[in-house]
Amino acid sequence: MSGHSKWSTIKHKKGAADAKRGKVFTKLIKEITVAARMGGSGDPDANPRLRTAIAAAKAENMPKDNIERAIKKGTGELEGVNYDESIYEGYGPGGAAVLVESLTDNKNRAVADIRHIFAKCGGNMGENGCVAWMFDKKGYLCVAKQAVDEDRLMEIALEAGAEDIREDGKQWEVITEPEDFEKVKAALDEASIEYNDAEVTMLPKNTTNVTGKGAEQMVRLMELLDDCEDVQKVYTNADIPDEFVNAA
Repeated sequence: MSGHSKWSTIKHKKGAADAKRGKVFTKLIKEITVAARMGGSGDPDANPRLRTAIAAAKAENMPKDNIERAIKKGTGELEGVNYDESIYEGYGPGGAAVLVESLTDNKNRAVADIRHIFAKCGGNMGENGCVAWMFDKKGYLCVAKQAVDEDRLMEIALEAGAEDIREDGKQWEVITEPEDFEKVKAALDEASIEYNDAEVTMLPKNTTNVTGKGAEQMVRLMELLDDCEDVQKVYTNADIPDEFVNAA
């Protein structure tokens, strides 16, 4: 699990700068628009993906008007761009697996840019299916140990349907099946247990240790992919030493 949590740490450090550049809002608006379109409804109560997207947008303090416009573009009430969803797979330095989720209005541009980023950072894109099997789709909530003791967290989370609770350094990781994620999140909210991360994500089944120059290149690869306008989310099974995470 450390590969996922360390990349989350790097993303948090980038978050403030990304927000200033509007990149966070851009990705959230895309996700809301596609969720409204693909889910067949602009009503979050009837559309779980949209409900999750709106929650993520509110967590980033996105104005209500922006959210409503994105929903209307997805439902066709307002004119908007049609985005295609794609998944790209490949290997980073040291053979670490990388999974890239893309939302784009130009697939040719997206694949060319993503391929270039892989090559620039010592990695390479692979065929469809080459690394997807190394990940499981799960609900994930990250809770600082200082926020709650283990027994109370286990009682509340497991009763709400969590699959597992794991220790990772200074935090607890609460794992759920995707369909149970919202129930567990609501249970933590009701118990006033704060969490640092809460998302349906792709968790690696196993991790690959990447050190030295490869670790530096791996961090750079993930950052460049995350900065790409056509990329929504990036996942890896790379386990990177803390000094490279802290230097990011």
